[in-house]
Formats: sequence, C-alpha cells, structure tokens
Amino acid sequence: MAATGTFRMVSEEEQAMRAKLEHLTVKDHGPVFGPCKKLPDHTIQKAKDELNETAERRVSSVKELRALMKDRAGEGDELAKSVQEKFGDKPDSLILRFIRARKFDVGRAHELMKGYVKFRRDYPELFENLTPEAVRSTIEAGYPRILANRDRFGRVVLLFNIENWDLEEVTFDEVLRAYCVILEKLLENEETQINGFCLIENFKGFTMQHASGIKHTELKKMVDMLQDSFPARFKAVHVIHQPWYFTTTYNVVKPFMKSKLLERVFVHGEEVDGYFKEFEAEYLPPDFGGKGPDCDGKVTAAKLFGSEDTAL
Repeated sequence: MAATGTFRMVSEEEQAMRAKLEHLTVKDHGPVFGPCKKLPDHTIQKAKDELNETAERRVSSVKELRALMKDRAGEGDELAKSVQEKFGDKPDSLILRFIRARKFDVGRAHELMKGYVKFRRDYPELFENLTPEAVRSTIEAGYPRILANRDRFGRVVLLFNIENWDLEEVTFDEVLRAYCVILEKLLENEETQINGFCLIENFKGFTMQHASGIKHTELKKMVDMLQDSFPARFKAVHVIHQPWYFTTTYNVVKPFMKSKLLERVFVHGEEVDGYFKEFEAEYLPPDFGGKGPDCDGKVTAAKLFGSEDTAL
C-alpha cells in the first residue's frame, strides 16, 4: 500500500538558500546596530525553516495573538490584563517579536508576554528610571560589550570580561539594567529577532571576592532575564578561563535553569578548541583570545544611543 501524506516541492532557489545557510560567514549578515533595512534572503529562509515564518503567517499570527490577548484579559487573569494594557495599542512589529521568539506558536508567545510583564513586576528595581542615559556609563565601562559584527550564524555576540569588574563601583543590578536596555534596543532589528544572541563570558579574573560578593538572589535574577522574560532567542552561553571555584557559583545557578538553557551553556575552561570552532578569532577582541580590534564601550554606547556627551 502506498504511503499517504503531504509533501511540498522545494524550489531550486530554496535549495540554494538552504545550501548557503550551511556555509555562512560573518560577512553574509547585516549590521548589529540600527534597524534592518532588508533581511538577507538566507535569513528569510532560516525564519521559514526554524520559526515556521511566512508572510501570510506573520499577518494571521499577529491577528490571532491580539485576539488571544483580549480574550485572556477578559477572563480576569492579572498578568493577562497587564499584557493587554502594555501591548494592546502597540504596533504589529512589536507583537511579532514575541511570535518569532516562540516559533509562531501563538499560545506560547502569549505566555512569553506574561513572562515579560512578570519579570518587570518581580524586579522593579531594574526598571526604575531605566533610560539609555541611566545605563550609558555602565556600557561605556564595558559591562557588557557588544561585538561590532554578527557571528557566522548571524547572532549578536555579547561579551563580558569579569577581570576588572569592581562590584562596588558597578553593581550587579547596574549590569543587568544595561543588559535590559541593550536587549530592547537590539531587538528592534529583525535579523536579531530571527538569529538571536549568544553570550561569551571570560572568567579569567574571577576572584574569591567576586564569588562571595554575588548573592544567589542576584544570580536568579540574571537567569530569569535569560528565560521567558524577553522576546529574544538566547542561542548559547560560552564560559572561558574559569577558575576551579567557579563551579560553586555555577552550582548555585543551575537549579534556576531550565533544561533548554542548560543545554546551551558551554563551560570551556582552558580547553578552548571548541570555543574557537564556534567563533572566528579574526573578529574577537584580544582579551577574548582573538586577533580583532578592541571592543570599546564608548564606541558601543555611541552606536546604540548616539554620540551625545553625557558628562556632567
């Protein structure tokens, strides 16, 4: 008996795009900063393959999510009400971020919106007077830094070098506030919505003072930021050059992490061969083992927010 089912003829153009996706380089992607003027054809294909995205589904899914927001708010759920209040009058482009982050599963996109609202409700200290100018000095100091180009997969690369971090001078919350503003700003770019982010954390200078100075409640706050609180695809977290006592800190964090995030954390230590297979040394700054230019925080802040001098 012949097998039954449905199949779709794949065009030569689509086959070519999929072949290209397997051999991308850094130069195949658009800029990190500023809006995306035109999605590369291979990124459109990636959105179709990975996120189930088509032009028709963009329209129908936004419409469906707006209806769901309204229905859930009418049922009396407080978070659902807050979602409707927050996003009810926002443009379709903002709603689409949540849909993309959950691969066009409208129900899960609504749950992510609830998570977005809940994170802000749970940690109001991170969002009080949260403006670009409030975090500019933290970003200029390099906490975190943003690689000037995407990686070969089109992801935005966020860099954090712990070596010279003084917890009294720049608090953990100030760093998280900077991350929150950076994520919101960079998620305006559609390439970033589709390709996502990865984080590289250099723990070479991680001291006992760092280990004892970071509270477990702060670590949980960081994990919550990475899980179900932003319409962002966090594709990987790479940790390099960590000392032996990093394990104690990591073991505090692990119980807060869902299996999906745990699977995306790669702890390399001094064995960095796998790290350099993932990231081309040509583009990484020297303090991350690369041969590229230094990643200057003041330049990053200017690209994010403009070049105004904020000195008093």
